[in-house]
Amino acid sequence: MINKSRIMIYGIGTDLCEVNRIKQSIEKYGEKFVSRVFTPTEIAYCDLFNDKKYVHYAARFAAKEAFSKAIGTGFAEGFKLNEVGIINESSGKPYIELFGSLKEKYSQLTVHISLSHTDDNAHAYLILEI
Repeated sequence: MINKSRIMIYGIGTDLCEVNRIKQSIEKYGEKFVSRVFTPTEIAYCDLFNDKKYVHYAARFAAKEAFSKAIGTGFAEGFKLNEVGIINESSGKPYIELFGSLKEKYSQLTVHISLSHTDDNAHAYLILEI
């Protein structure tokens, strides 16, 4: 049985990202954009999908934005996009890996995340729990 008195929501975030927006940024700025926004693990994962890779990049971008909303900072206050990484378990379930200052500040939180995408849009929904 779950003891509901011990569960506390720290924050909720969601984001919808246009796949074409991420594709255009990658094509225009190349490695400079990709390495500033994504972790090496995310890059390796997304690039496995060849012509569908932009959908996966967009989903991860949406997750980063959702995380920034859930912690209440947005992309301001020293938020570094590549300090949030989205990894998939072998089952496909996504989870978040934090690095640097974001890991120092938020590693004690439990993250629940859901990603979804079509050819045109990617969506992330995230709940942070204490």
